[in-house]
Amino acid sequence: MASANAIAQIGVTGLAVMGSNIARNFARNGYTVALHNRSVAKTDALLAAHGDEGQFVRTETIEEFLGALEKPRRVLIMVKAGEATDAVIEELAAAMEPGDIIIDGGNALYTDTIRREAAMAARGLNFVGAGISGGEEGALNGPAIMPGGPKESYESLGPLLESVAAKVDGVPCCTHIGPDGSGHFVKMVHNGIEYADMQLIGEAYHLLRDALGSSAGQIAEVFTEWNSGELESYLVEITAQVLQQVDATTGEPLVDVIVDAAEQKGTGRWTVKSALDLGIPVTGIAEAVFARALSGSRAQRKAAQGLAAGTLAEKPTDAKQFTEDIRRALYASKIVAYAQGFDQIAAGSAEYDWDLHPGDMATIWRGGCIIRARFLNRIKEAYEQDPALPSLILAPYFRQAIEEAVDSWRRVVSTAVQLGIPVPAFASSLAYYDALRAERLPAALTQGQRDFFGAHTYERVDADGKFHTLWSGDRTEVRAD
Repeated sequence: MASANAIAQIGVTGLAVMGSNIARNFARNGYTVALHNRSVAKTDALLAAHGDEGQFVRTETIEEFLGALEKPRRVLIMVKAGEATDAVIEELAAAMEPGDIIIDGGNALYTDTIRREAAMAARGLNFVGAGISGGEEGALNGPAIMPGGPKESYESLGPLLESVAAKVDGVPCCTHIGPDGSGHFVKMVHNGIEYADMQLIGEAYHLLRDALGSSAGQIAEVFTEWNSGELESYLVEITAQVLQQVDATTGEPLVDVIVDAAEQKGTGRWTVKSALDLGIPVTGIAEAVFARALSGSRAQRKAAQGLAAGTLAEKPTDAKQFTEDIRRALYASKIVAYAQGFDQIAAGSAEYDWDLHPGDMATIWRGGCIIRARFLNRIKEAYEQDPALPSLILAPYFRQAIEEAVDSWRRVVSTAVQLGIPVPAFASSLAYYDALRAERLPAALTQGQRDFFGAHTYERVDADGKFHTLWSGDRTEVRAD
């Protein structure tokens, strides 16, 4: 119900679907929620449809909105990232008092959050960049929440966020991530892993369809079966449901009438750009981003129809074995995607002095979020056993899982190549694994070339320090440090 006099514990501004749902989530959990939207019609629509779910305070102006909140005020912004967020932050900050808390729950670029947190701190306000994952359903029923910002602000805000977050084994899928932009950074990497996971699932579907000739319904049965084992996850679960859906107009599987051009909102690109700046190879995530871009190059793809495929191999004759090979390749590639994501989190933590703990991410990603999966419990256990784990791939469970899958993984990639079926994420993940385990890489030649044309120096395996060969002189070696 709406009340003009109630003092609200939390305010939500921006009442599109995500904002409305999380406001309802707070109300369902016993909090009085102040509502604000630039268009009051959205506020009234929420109250008309769901006003009986808890205690709401209807407001029309920022002043009225802030006046309905207990102090320190806690305001959650759920508006479009970018300039719109900056505008709302400025409007709020101008009317707030020292100690008040502004929470950005959108998909903000973490560097923007760093900038905003510093600006608000200078004005005596607490700014929290909170990554929220789970989509519309999660916002309403329990998302995974990744709040960064001042630790003292979490003492006031944390109990509210933890109460509305998803729970796994009674543990909230919410924790204080770290300072300034760390929450949005972790959410960005989460989304990058999500890109990779979806691309890998798409490649598995492509192989089942084109290498084995399976129908959408048959593939749905495969994914349903996979979801009962180690691949159990939200994305595998909904994949089966999408593949089961029949189009009401044509009677064909819905997936066969959807245009094969995947869109993206930008968080995957942010992940790859950040990884490049940090020097972390997130090859599976990068290939997923590029695959979406390629799928959207519709005019170019149409013009390329009919290009030579060369001599293709025969399709697999043992469908059962090849299906199992795909399952194992999917699991191994998924491990690589998560390993690369956690490497990026570690690098970001070191770069910005955030002191992030990988086990915390695995814990809060087990429920509510899009990449929730059974094996996140294994990731949590791996970092509990060794917080300084050099790579997730080296944890005993994951090392064994990949060793058991690697022959299948190689068969899948080689078969795909021989059949002309693109599997960029499968192939790049396998190449990353092979490069990681290699005793020597061709980077030694690269260093020699760099020294030849640019005097960039190199190191030796048998001596400390930097060296340079006088390539344009007598080609003797000199110390360069």
